[in-house]
Amino acid sequence: MTFESLKPEIKTIVLNDKLSVDERLLKICELLEANIDYYNWVGFYFKNGDKNELKLGPYVGEPTDHTIIPFGKGICGQVAVSNKNFVVPDVSAQDNYIACSITVKAEIVIPIFVNGENIGQIDIDSNTPDPFTEADERFLEFVCAEVAQII
Repeated sequence: MTFESLKPEIKTIVLNDKLSVDERLLKICELLEANIDYYNWVGFYFKNGDKNELKLGPYVGEPTDHTIIPFGKGICGQVAVSNKNFVVPDVSAQDNYIACSITVKAEIVIPIFVNGENIGQIDIDSNTPDPFTEADERFLEFVCAEVAQII
């Protein structure tokens, strides 16, 4: 499926108030992982209350030990501080990277803003080297904007 064809499906999931927020987030993860070949781990992290750390939310893919990530640590922790998208074409070239799996080659993290505050992010790992383009960034910004409406 193309990014454009996935957008209405994302909107439908977000608007389904018969499901809890976490159930909707998980459905988004499942949709992305199933339809975009190089999205091998898809998950959400959210600010953990008043702490300067992220807490793992719904995800699909290999289980991870990284359920709590301090701000500034790894790609996700850096996005929590910078408030900017972070595209990593080659994780082995990153100094501040938390390895989740030896199969992961690339990562993209896009922040989620609610009322101008960075409250979380979508994190995607790929087993394909350098797969992410500007189209991925724009699409995932759309996903995050949709998710922000239900957080």
